[in-house]
Amino acid sequence: MTYAAQTLPARPSLKLIGLIAAIAVGAIPAAAVFAQEGGAFTVVETGRSYSKLQDAVNVIGNGTGTISIAEGTHRQCAVQTGGSVSFLAEKPGTAIFDSVTCEGKAALVLRGREASVSGLVFRRMAVRDFNGAGIRLEQGNLTVAQSWFLDSQQGILSANDSGGIIVIDKSTFSGLGTCEGGGGCAHSVYIGDYGHLRITRSRFEKGRGGHYVKSRAARVDIASSSFDDSAGIATNYMIDLPAGSTGQITNNWFVQGENKENWSAFIAVGAESKIHPSDGLQIAGNDARLAPSVSRNTTFVADWTGEELAIGSNNLGQGLERYDRRW
Repeated sequence: MTYAAQTLPARPSLKLIGLIAAIAVGAIPAAAVFAQEGGAFTVVETGRSYSKLQDAVNVIGNGTGTISIAEGTHRQCAVQTGGSVSFLAEKPGTAIFDSVTCEGKAALVLRGREASVSGLVFRRMAVRDFNGAGIRLEQGNLTVAQSWFLDSQQGILSANDSGGIIVIDKSTFSGLGTCEGGGGCAHSVYIGDYGHLRITRSRFEKGRGGHYVKSRAARVDIASSSFDDSAGIATNYMIDLPAGSTGQITNNWFVQGENKENWSAFIAVGAESKIHPSDGLQIAGNDARLAPSVSRNTTFVADWTGEELAIGSNNLGQGLERYDRRW
């Protein structure tokens, strides 16, 4: 099965989009090298193919390399412990990682210098602690481009790396999240105390618990993306910045659905702590509304920090208040 690229509503262009696109594309070879006979995973630099993804990762080791992944359903996983590795689908949407996790964590467990992922599909990831993810990032930089995270406990989950940068571009997160575990909820994207999170041209939909994006990064840039909660089940905020953050949330499209665990706000800032300053956090150019069947009063931005957020012009539907200061 091929997963088609998600078409998003047109939005004004940003200088940020060009920068992120350059970063994402720069990590991917100009042309994919097809896997040779004998294995679905080809190290592009050597042309050698392997039947196990972990073997290909191990060959790159602490160096730099690209793994071309053949079309098909791959019920295996891999752990990157060093170096810089690019995981590239030969054809976007046709290389599918299904159900299998490493270390009880994720299909890809990444703790090298940096990693990039392009064109891959991750689906049905589940583990005992309810944090099963397509990608578990434990340190280093990460770029994700045109990839799909489907029907799992979590899409992308990270540890802390205050100097690290995470870029997510043109990707889809659908049917993710859960609050079944005793340790709290899992989310579509959950980023720890990272230096910088950038999300652009991506789609979030059909959440199954938790938040669509929860990030403790010091800076976030979330732009030109869509958050469609109309078919969500027991979901919470669209964007949660629990430790505060600077940056921007601009030119996004939000719809809040009926079935919510918490419908009191679309965006939450500093709900748990004030680790990072939030002065100047720009929230502008967004379109936010309730699904057609929903009638309630709620808030677009709920703020626990009391700092000077830069809330500009946003197109808010009926029942939405612009801002609510909370304690």
